Amino acid sequence: MENFWKKLNKPILALAPMAGYTTSSFRQICKYHGADVVYSELASATALNFEGKKTLKLLQFEKSESPYVVQLFGNDPKYFCNAVKFVSEKIKPDGIDINMGCPAKKVFSNGSGAALMKEVEKVREIIKETLKGTKLPVSIKIRAKVENVTAYKFVKKINDLPISAIMIHGRSLKQGFTGEINYEQIRKVKELVHIPVLANGGINSPKDAKRMLQRTGADGLGIARGSLTKPWLFSQIKEYLEKGEYQEFELEQIKKSAIHHAKMSYKSKGKHGIVEMRKYLLWYFRGFENAKEIRKGLVKVESVGDIEMILGNI
Repeated sequence: MENFWKKLNKPILALAPMAGYTTSSFRQICKYHGADVVYSELASATALNFEGKKTLKLLQFEKSESPYVVQLFGNDPKYFCNAVKFVSEKIKPDGIDINMGCPAKKVFSNGSGAALMKEVEKVREIIKETLKGTKLPVSIKIRAKVENVTAYKFVKKINDLPISAIMIHGRSLKQGFTGEINYEQIRKVKELVHIPVLANGGINSPKDAKRMLQRTGADGLGIARGSLTKPWLFSQIKEYLEKGEYQEFELEQIKKSAIHHAKMSYKSKGKHGIVEMRKYLLWYFRGFENAKEIRKGLVKVESVGDIEMILGNI
């Protein structure tokens, strides 16, 4: 299977995985606005090992999303081989990613996510089992630090394994999603490996993106919550890196993007897609004048028509 990572132009701009948010319609709108790679929501390797239909449904995608990477989490190596075989056969994504950076208590307390950075031998087995089960490129997502284990120390111990890319959240487990970015750890990993390294964390503007690239030397960026308020951030970053300036989105452009997103969400999941769309609309219209009143209406929408009517009155 061809490794898509080798074909991407740099810097690579990826929509980083976010539980509950990187749904198919959101991935599609981010691709429309310039994302180069998109990741699924976190999917349980254990559930997929037992061919869980609910988890499988979570991973469905459209061809327009490609290259599309399915991200798995879990803590038992024996489940990963069958899980990726099942995903490769039923979903046919472009790549597989193993989550070793999620700080959520529910995930961490189960020995998954960021907890894996403390268990290198188990990680090695998980990666080997994953590689055994698929010919797709396998990547990992980690953190700058988990307790006394740094990203550099961790990657050094698995650097002999044929993984295809690494995304590093530049904050420690203790920091979660706030605080200063550890640019040095990302840079040290970049200097250590010969595969694409994507820097993640705190990228909310084109200037943030340029600073991250300059300070880390990374091959690309993983953009997460910054894309929730503006999925067009990807195209703005590309424009800023190329020209040194970028166009802010005007209100009418924001409305147009929101409606486009809503239509894709409806196409993907019907009425449930519109209910799901409510949370995205709240992100789209944060900080607007009369935002409180606007948001009161947006949390009740039941159709694309409802959304068009409310946005038409802004």
